[in-house]
Amino acid sequence: MPLDQSFVGRSYPPTEPYEVGREKIREFAEAVGDTHPAYRDQEAAKALGHPDVIAPPTFVFSITFRAAGQVIEDPQLGLDYSRVVHGDQRFTYTRPVRAGDRLQVTSTIEAIKSLAGNDILDVRGEVHDEAGEHVVTAWTKLVARAAGEA
Repeated sequence: MPLDQSFVGRSYPPTEPYEVGREKIREFAEAVGDTHPAYRDQEAAKALGHPDVIAPPTFVFSITFRAAGQVIEDPQLGLDYSRVVHGDQRFTYTRPVRAGDRLQVTSTIEAIKSLAGNDILDVRGEVHDEAGEHVVTAWTKLVARAAGEA
């Protein structure tokens, strides 16, 4: 059964603050093979005008995807996560994520489509810092494959 279109526009409560640590940033940069010094060295980041080390652009995915769990686990939506694959991801930054940030994410369902028996769900995650300032918007596209697909 296709997902209910009436969920488009539904927002979920902000997540608990996630504190971004220098070590988490370093580990992430290492995992994705990005050697930019601003991700590891506070002085290199300061030389670029940042108050502390910054995170690679895709670092925020781990925070926004966790927040999207509220959407995925919403029993009223009825999404069968066992059939879900990650379809797309994009980000629009106001400023880089930096060590010491305490970030909260508010997830909103932007679109629900059915295509060839597949449900396509677009979730927007608005990321704000502790002062309420916008940091980044992340869009995640999830595709729930049609029942019976391998």
